[in-house]
Amino acid sequence: MYDFVIKNVRIIDGTSAPWFRGSVAVKDGKIAEVGPVHGCLAEDAAEVIDGQDLYLTPGFIDIHSHSDTALQKYPLAESRILQGVTTEIGGNCGLSVVPVSEDPEKKKQLADYVGDLDYSWTSVADYLDVMEKQGISTNLGMVTGHGAVRIAAMGFENRKATEEEMQIMRRLVRQSMEDGAFGMSSGLIYPPGCFADTDELAQLCEELVPYGGYYATHMRNENTEVVEALNEALEIGRRSGAAVQISHHKVTRKALWQKHIKTTIAMIEKARQEGMDVQADQYPYRATSTSLDSNAPEWAFEGGVEGLLARLTDPETRRIINQYANDTHVGRWQDTFVASVASEKNQWAVGKSILEIAEIRGVDPADACFDLVVEEKCRVSEVVFSMCEEDIEYVMTQPFTMIGSDGEAASMEYVGQPHPRWFGTFPRVIAHYCRDRKLFTLETAVHKMTGLTASRLGLSDRGLIREGNWADLVLFDFDEIQDNPDFDKPKQPCSGIRRVYVNGVLTALDGVHTGARAGKALRKGR
Repeated sequence: MYDFVIKNVRIIDGTSAPWFRGSVAVKDGKIAEVGPVHGCLAEDAAEVIDGQDLYLTPGFIDIHSHSDTALQKYPLAESRILQGVTTEIGGNCGLSVVPVSEDPEKKKQLADYVGDLDYSWTSVADYLDVMEKQGISTNLGMVTGHGAVRIAAMGFENRKATEEEMQIMRRLVRQSMEDGAFGMSSGLIYPPGCFADTDELAQLCEELVPYGGYYATHMRNENTEVVEALNEALEIGRRSGAAVQISHHKVTRKALWQKHIKTTIAMIEKARQEGMDVQADQYPYRATSTSLDSNAPEWAFEGGVEGLLARLTDPETRRIINQYANDTHVGRWQDTFVASVASEKNQWAVGKSILEIAEIRGVDPADACFDLVVEEKCRVSEVVFSMCEEDIEYVMTQPFTMIGSDGEAASMEYVGQPHPRWFGTFPRVIAHYCRDRKLFTLETAVHKMTGLTASRLGLSDRGLIREGNWADLVLFDFDEIQDNPDFDKPKQPCSGIRRVYVNGVLTALDGVHTGARAGKALRKGR
């Protein structure tokens, strides 16, 4: 009757209810039965796995991923699968691979900024079709990026959208939702999203409401003006009626640690009491990661990557940009490390701080930063240590906080030294914050990674161990699970994860990927 049964396990079903001993039977990729302790289900199974009294949970759902930029190259998604992630939502921070304009110049602007892909698609539907045909190891859903929408409508123009351009953008968002997107994301520290005002974002979010979509925002500021930035996000939700998701919530200015985060959490709680559907996600690390060119002022990006590079190579404009960067990075360059570069000649810089690179090259720190940006044509990323553990723990213990890695699909041979969140986010929450720090129960930790996230997405058939749901499952040893990936050696599998199933297919066994590509393209409401 069954394809396989996992017996003798402690089942955590994803609802935050207490674990219970039992067996789980799987047939045709779905959970067919959740049965009693003694494993009598095993009599009718083609394969029986003894779970050895380990924990069996739903597969982890990553609500904040950038794998849409990476799965074409890394379809096995080892960085995701080997930490127990079975479903992820790409397109975050406004930087999605869709929509794609048919205008060659705008298409090039998107490719220059988001990544070198073939862009054989134009819409969310097209892109998901390409992923399905290729075959991927994780389930993948999408939010459409406001930045990509703006590029398709008006390029990298630093101005208010015209009424005609607004209609184009509204149509593109509406089409994305009809194609099955789960919502729209924004990245308001990045161009061209940073060129948009509150009115534009609120109008576009109105298109999400009929489809039950949410607005995920990398807010306009996460340091000195984080309170004002959160006010804007809440205002967009109030005016549009859309649910609001605060992406990777944090405060990145040392002088404001343990202060502003209390204010922002209180603001979210008050908004929820008033009836607004606002929640947050978080990755469990002290360091952020983004592109190195983000250290330039927003105005320098008008015209896209080509516009930025032209300004960085103009001596007078470069002087102004350098002054801005040095003034805003007092005491911070030593905490900013190069994570990856595109060329072979600058691999020596990976893992070094901007201050170290400046000393090696005998230049000003801003020059060390922007020389690399120019040489790599913006294909260089950074890791910045800018948060405190007390703030991380305070955000994580909130009942509306779910887990999102802000990482992406990669192989163990990925060139560079990416942020360990790509490879270890979810086991770190369990191992460090649940087991070692004892911030919450294991059932609560799992809920933040599964049932809570599925509820936000409106996924009724994933995120819970329930009969009829897809068999995305993780079997792990609570005593042994460990986030081995760290900032020095991020490209490692996590310990203690014995099995990972995606849609009932064994995709990882004892820290080794099986090669399976059983992932599905997910479309909201279908």
